[in-house]
Amino acid sequence: MATKLLALACFRSEGYGDLSPRPHYPSMPSYPKGKGVSTQESSSMEQGSSPPEAKAATFSVLGMTCSACAGSVEKAVKRLPGIREAVVDVLNNKAQVLFYPTFVNEETIRETIEDVGFEATLIEDQMNERATQVCRTHINGMTCTSCSSTIESALQAIDGVQKAQVALATEEAEIQYDPKIVSYTQILEAIEDTGFEAILISSGEDISKVALKVDGCRTDHSMRIIKESLQALPGVQDLNVSPELNKISLSYKPDKTGPRNFINVIESTGSKRFKARIYPEGGVRETHRKDEIKQYYRSFMWSLIFTIPVFLTSMVFMYIPGTKNAFDTKVVNMLSVGMVLRWVLSTPVQFIIGRRFYIGAYKALRHGSANMDVLIALGTNAAYFFSVYSVLRAATSKDFKGSDFFETSAMLISFILLGKYLEVLAKGKTSAAIAKLMDLAPETATLLALDSEGNIVNEEEIDSRLIQKNDVIKIIPGAKVASDGFVIWGQSHVNESMITGEARPVAKRKGDTVIGGTVNENGVLHIKATRVGSESALSQIVRLVESAQLAKAPVQKFADRISKFFVPLVIILSFSTWLTWFLAGKFHWYPKSWIPSSLDSFELALQFGISVMVIACPCALGLATPTAVMVGTGVGASEGVLIKGGKALESAHKVNCIVFDKTGTLTVGKPVVVNRRLLRNMLLQEFLELTAATEVNSEHPLAKAIVEYAKKFREDDENPAWPEARDFVSITGHGVKAIVRNKEIIVGNKSLMLSHNIAIPTDAEEILAEAERMAQTGILVSIDREVVGVLAISDPLKPGAEEAISILKSMKIESIMVTGDNWGTANSIAKEVGIETVVAEAKPEQKSEKVKDLQASGYIVAMVGDGINDSPALVAADVGMAIGAGTDIAIEAADIVLMKSNLEDVITAIDLSRRTFFHIRLNYIWALGYNLLGIPIAAGVLFPSTGFRLPPWIAGAAMAASSVSVVCCSLLLKYYKRPKKLDNLEIRGIKIE
Repeated sequence: MATKLLALACFRSEGYGDLSPRPHYPSMPSYPKGKGVSTQESSSMEQGSSPPEAKAATFSVLGMTCSACAGSVEKAVKRLPGIREAVVDVLNNKAQVLFYPTFVNEETIRETIEDVGFEATLIEDQMNERATQVCRTHINGMTCTSCSSTIESALQAIDGVQKAQVALATEEAEIQYDPKIVSYTQILEAIEDTGFEAILISSGEDISKVALKVDGCRTDHSMRIIKESLQALPGVQDLNVSPELNKISLSYKPDKTGPRNFINVIESTGSKRFKARIYPEGGVRETHRKDEIKQYYRSFMWSLIFTIPVFLTSMVFMYIPGTKNAFDTKVVNMLSVGMVLRWVLSTPVQFIIGRRFYIGAYKALRHGSANMDVLIALGTNAAYFFSVYSVLRAATSKDFKGSDFFETSAMLISFILLGKYLEVLAKGKTSAAIAKLMDLAPETATLLALDSEGNIVNEEEIDSRLIQKNDVIKIIPGAKVASDGFVIWGQSHVNESMITGEARPVAKRKGDTVIGGTVNENGVLHIKATRVGSESALSQIVRLVESAQLAKAPVQKFADRISKFFVPLVIILSFSTWLTWFLAGKFHWYPKSWIPSSLDSFELALQFGISVMVIACPCALGLATPTAVMVGTGVGASEGVLIKGGKALESAHKVNCIVFDKTGTLTVGKPVVVNRRLLRNMLLQEFLELTAATEVNSEHPLAKAIVEYAKKFREDDENPAWPEARDFVSITGHGVKAIVRNKEIIVGNKSLMLSHNIAIPTDAEEILAEAERMAQTGILVSIDREVVGVLAISDPLKPGAEEAISILKSMKIESIMVTGDNWGTANSIAKEVGIETVVAEAKPEQKSEKVKDLQASGYIVAMVGDGINDSPALVAADVGMAIGAGTDIAIEAADIVLMKSNLEDVITAIDLSRRTFFHIRLNYIWALGYNLLGIPIAAGVLFPSTGFRLPPWIAGAAMAASSVSVVCCSLLLKYYKRPKKLDNLEIRGIKIE
């Protein structure tokens, strides 16, 4: 959670904060029965029993002064059995706890908080229900920004819809709505009413979905029995049956049931002749993408079968003497064989293969908008129906010498279909980052069945998608962790780099949390699953990337504005072009030699008009921003930088000032012992053992640092047994004392020693003064009223921090440090990293005021912080960057989440945003330049001077190519490499971890 990474604001030289003794609780809850952890229990579930529901409680916690206090409360609460989650908000003096009432109650939680040293009160009648839900849906049939704008306007007009975003590139919509006013079914109906197909991805309700394939079910009666059995299960919300596919789709509450229960019920129904498994299909987006690619490919191949003969009869065979005579053979009057063949072959292309363009144009015009389909339908119809007119005239006239344009309409549709096929193919690659993230999840998992005493009675390999909450999973060395959860048995190291970016494997033992998709290194672990399916950290990351790809960049508004009048303007230009050339020919404003021998002045004018209509491409403009944002956010995710959409990307590329928090951002955020000095002749190990035995009873961060340091000098450093400490006392703000091995041990600051009339030697005074100059905290240790040693504790600077600030300076970005710590510590750290402007002893609201002052001075400000204390400033900044939030990715205040705790990722985020916007500019230059140059050339501005004209079918090919080129330009971002200066840090040995 974010609070684990918060600043140690009370980490100052004047002494300790609260050092109350910690209460002793069982470190782990026992395995609750009836939660799907064993095969024996599954039968009882089928009969109606269900796992207990988690309950939420909010407490008012008074007396917290810093994030260290919040961390102490959170850790103490999480030690209780039956705690699912606990979050402490130091700003609002609140603690929110999600717990299982079977194992713990509100009063026990309240007493635990008070045992840590704070006043706690349960806040009654907390409304945990969200007022807003987010519905996500896939939309079929959009072709350009005009389509997405039409749907967006229709959605925003619905009462209860607070915000609607429609993304052309992903063909998805995200709608924030109030479920009390409008339902998601009404939202889907509104999309359908605009003429597009809507497929629900998620409704925003607290339900999960699964599709099962049932084998052995041959009759409707069998399927009805299965359906009734499933509907009887507690937690099943909705059930849909597709008998032709033997498919059952279920919506359910994950706290009450799960897919394994469904399979057990199906397979135990009907004399056990049915078999069920997860339906073998990908996600909605991927499935639709594959179908769309197949559809365009099939359409293009069919159009090619008809178009190639049309092209050959009109462009090739007419120049071969033998075949020319055959095709020129007259059927009726001036109607030739070639004309009849072209008419017959082009008609299926126009009306059957090209049917999609008519449907798209009709839907757009019905809602008062015009899109690319309107242009294609008008252009191809003009060519086709003029050709039909020519055929009919030739059949009824003995002296008609006109020609047909059947090849124009057929080739136009074929090239546009080819372009759409290539575009969809390329667009599929822009979301490759999501597919890579999903691939991190393992395919199978080993489920352990336990008896009532917690002993293993059975192991079973299952599909990882069948894992349910509270299952016990075995993770062997080298295997991927199958689910988010916590360790209940075993020790190992887990490689979490693919999720959190942490370079080194993280030690895991009983009670530690693990993340699904990470890799177990060297030991066997038994974990209890706590977050499965859509609740898992991996799913949250995927959801964040998907939401980022939906969010529009402000620069996209430019394309949206143009799209509103683009198509009508092109139609006017096309008609004006035809009329101008027609009148010029009619009144002989240009010489007859300009007219090609195969055409007359009307046909020449018509070709110019059609070329203008089909060369104009609103698609390229609409795809310029979203495709680049899609690839940019995907690349960011692979680099450990989660960017929340186009707005964050656009703001980040303009940043010229970065405000850094100190603790946890520029520094490690965790105090460590950096120096020690013995003032009496005694063994170092004995000195540290006595000190650690006293401090191990405290929750204070400085106490933990001393204990961790002492562990390094023990052979059993993983889980050392310290000597017993009696009569432990915590003196708030000063230190602790206890009796260890019949010796009185006092550990604390200078004032604690003086209050106990303990003389402080001159050497100790000098060490304390030196520590204060170096922004370190000096801790005195006395044994039997004699000061025997001094420990210097510091929050060390992150490796590479100084180099990162230097690189930012070379990028012409000013760095400022704003911290709640004292001026002495702040100035020392700032000097060390090379930051000149410092604001110290700043409260959270003062941090945000400083950000606003910088913005008023003309700076585009990014704030880099690590938690709740920084959230006001993160919100106030143009770009908020939350650092070190590997599993807590849902930080609402931040625009960019840096999954690693590396300062280098700040540089990567800004550099990536600059590179992305370079590609967006390139896309716009191409899309606008193409239209601004292509339309005049198609209109014939070069024809009088050079004789060059653009036939409609070539204009159509150019239009199709423009969209593909914009997507390909965006795809070049996939080859993004972070700045070489960062690689140089590693070459010089400054590997940032």
